[in-house]
Amino acid sequence: MTRLVRAEWTKLFTTRVWIGMLAAGVLLTAGFAVLMTAFAGNADSGIAPVGTAEFEQTALAQASGATILTLILGIIGATQEYRHRTATPTFLTTPRRGSVIVAKLIAYALAAVPFAVVVVAVNYLVVAVYAGARGAAPSLTGDNLEVMTTSGLALVIYAVIGVGLGALMRNQVGAIVAALVYLFVVEGVIRSIPATSGAYKWLPGGGLEAMTATFDGPDLLGAWQGGLLLIGYGLLAALLGTLLAVRRDIV
Repeated sequence: MTRLVRAEWTKLFTTRVWIGMLAAGVLLTAGFAVLMTAFAGNADSGIAPVGTAEFEQTALAQASGATILTLILGIIGATQEYRHRTATPTFLTTPRRGSVIVAKLIAYALAAVPFAVVVVAVNYLVVAVYAGARGAAPSLTGDNLEVMTTSGLALVIYAVIGVGLGALMRNQVGAIVAALVYLFVVEGVIRSIPATSGAYKWLPGGGLEAMTATFDGPDLLGAWQGGLLLIGYGLLAALLGTLLAVRRDIV
């Protein structure tokens, strides 16, 4: 298993995909953090003033917006074998296909850790500098530290979900498009319709909101429950992807 994980890391870190996703995550997070701080205290924005606990927790959770990038990173990791026609030699080298999928899960979960650390750190630095210039830099204690930790954990979990989704669908473009449509369209529709809004807390987006305290809705799970829900989705996707990878023919 160690050999397989190292092979996955070699495939990942010898390309520009990881660096590109990391750069995009940093820019995305920094941009949202700047906007959040710039409009803090504005009556029309609905964002709490700088220096309040509500502002700090919301601003320091902006790193969670990069979950879409770790999700895509995981999808790419799981589907690149089929996209580049290397699945056959990979599975001939390691006939136990389940081991290959498990290695991908481990490799991309671990690769997402430094990704998360960098993005969360950038989030804090941007908010600290900008909010500090406005008179109140956030502290690194208590609830703020918890929000930053859960945001980083969400990035790692979404990478695992991405690998599972990629193993399920195998088609790289199809899996990425399906993930984007679900996250930005389907969940939004479910959340906005009164008859289905109660189900939102059980969806990945609801679990993410519960973990990072970025949503003011009253009907969400607790932070640790949201984390368990996301981990459950990741493990379910990984399990189904592993089972299908073992049973399906390579085309």
